[in-house]
Amino acid sequence: MSKLETNTIDTISGSTNLTLGGTNATDITIPVGVTITNNGTQSGFGGTMTPAFQANLSSNQSVTNNTYTKIQCNTEIFDTNSAYDNSTNYRFTVPSGEAGRYFIYGNIGIYGNTTTDVKNAYLSIYKNGTLVHENRNDIGSTPYETQIPITIASILDLSVSDYVELYGIVNTNSGSNGLFLGDSTSNKTFFGAYKIIE
Repeated sequence: MSKLETNTIDTISGSTNLTLGGTNATDITIPVGVTITNNGTQSGFGGTMTPAFQANLSSNQSVTNNTYTKIQCNTEIFDTNSAYDNSTNYRFTVPSGEAGRYFIYGNIGIYGNTTTDVKNAYLSIYKNGTLVHENRNDIGSTPYETQIPITIASILDLSVSDYVELYGIVNTNSGSNGLFLGDSTSNKTFFGAYKIIE
C-alpha cells in the first residue's frame, strides 16, 4: 500500500468533476477524529427521513357512539413513497427495503351530535390490525364539552409490509353518535409517519 501526502487535490484545467476511487475501490475510510467540512452543496450524505406521509380528514366523519372506528384521512399532504392508501384502507404500509423505526403521529377533533354531549374520547395506533398504543381524553363530570382534541405519537419498529392505522372513539353522555372533525382548511384531524434516521 502506498501513501500520498498532500494539502490540496484539485481537477486538471478544463475539468469540473473530481472522483476519489474507481473500478477497484469499494470503500473510503475516514479516520476517527476527522471532521468533514462542507462549504458547498452536498448530495447522498446523511440519509433522508423517508418514507414519510401526512394525510388530513377532508370532511366530518360520523362515528357510532363508543365504538372503535378507523379514521379515514383521505387528503394527502405528502406521501414520498406512495405508501399511504388514502381511498380504501386509510393505512400506511412499509415499502420494500424500508424496514426500520418509524415515528407515528395523529390528531383528531371530536364533536358530539347533541349539545354539550362529549364525555370522553380515545385515539389509537394500530399495527397490523392490533391496537398497540392508545391515548384517552376524559372530560369527567358535567358540564360536558362539545369539542375536544386528542393527540397521539409513538415510535414503532416496522418490517416490510407492516401497516399502521389510526382509530378513534367518541363516547357521548346521551349515547348519541359523534363526529371526527375534518375540513379542507383547519385540518383538525390528521395522521402521519416518517422513518427515523439511525
